[in-house]
Amino acid sequence: MVLAVPALIFLAGWIHVSSAETLEDYQHRVAAAAALVEQLHGAGEDESNSQPEVFITANLARLREMLPAKETVTLNDAPISVDNTWLHEEIGKYEKSSNSRTRAHLLARLAERLHAVDERLQEIKRGTTTTNTDKDADKGRLAEILRRPEYIPAPPESSALERLLIRFFRWLSSLFPDAKPIQPGNSSIISKIAQILVVGICVAAVALLIWKFGPRFLQGRKKKKSKREARIVLGERLEPDQTASDLLAQADALARGGDLRGAIRKAYIALLCELGDRKLISLAHHKTNRDYLYAVRDKGSLYTSLRKLTGAFELHWYGLVPAGESDWTNFRSDYHRVLRLP
Repeated sequence: MVLAVPALIFLAGWIHVSSAETLEDYQHRVAAAAALVEQLHGAGEDESNSQPEVFITANLARLREMLPAKETVTLNDAPISVDNTWLHEEIGKYEKSSNSRTRAHLLARLAERLHAVDERLQEIKRGTTTTNTDKDADKGRLAEILRRPEYIPAPPESSALERLLIRFFRWLSSLFPDAKPIQPGNSSIISKIAQILVVGICVAAVALLIWKFGPRFLQGRKKKKSKREARIVLGERLEPDQTASDLLAQADALARGGDLRGAIRKAYIALLCELGDRKLISLAHHKTNRDYLYAVRDKGSLYTSLRKLTGAFELHWYGLVPAGESDWTNFRSDYHRVLRLP
């Protein structure tokens, strides 16, 4: 930075003469500190400065020396205690922060406050040089200036999200009536009542869930654990562990043995068993093949395919029409086609 070296020499001079500790010296040091902070604020944007962090760190130490945390300033030979702790706290916040935007905001705010203090100190200087005022009044005016808001560090600004949350909670609290203040001695009782209410609500919620979903859950587990009973389909008894695949395998064995009529009947029962497992029909020992067909009459393509297979079964089993090899092949093909239907 081109102006960095002259500025540092200039500020070093103020540090050496700061032992005078008069109001004028203090005002000059405040003005010099404000100018230095402005230089630090622009240090990061200066491309000629290859080490802006080193420059800033060194000059923050100079700021602490220029304006000690505690010092005494004389005004018309009257000592006044000055508290510069706020400046050191702001410098500490800057050093702890790693966010570039937050750091820039801290430096800008610090420079603004130093300029504000400098302007007020100049007002006091002008007042003391033009008129012979009372020492106690001057002392009080300086103390009043140092207590002004611009000299006191302001709390960090909240983010947009925090402000939105605050507005939301304020709106939410406005929906409920104002609670009466708790009388001394009643807080423990109210706390116990609140705990009992919370526990009661939780127990009631758990009981409601058990009442609503418990039977269904237990019934489902019971169904899974219970063994399937033996079934009778079209007069044929099916063992509990007998599946549609087992029946079809038996039908293939009958076909290979030359009993094509028995194979068609066995395959038809296997089809009904499969539809029963898929919950498309309900198997019962008293139902006929027509009962099973009518049970799916509202299922479109399934009804059409099952009607064709039912007709073939009736033709060869009840009609006593001999079944040929092609009849069995077609029946078996239609069987698998039905199983592929949604």
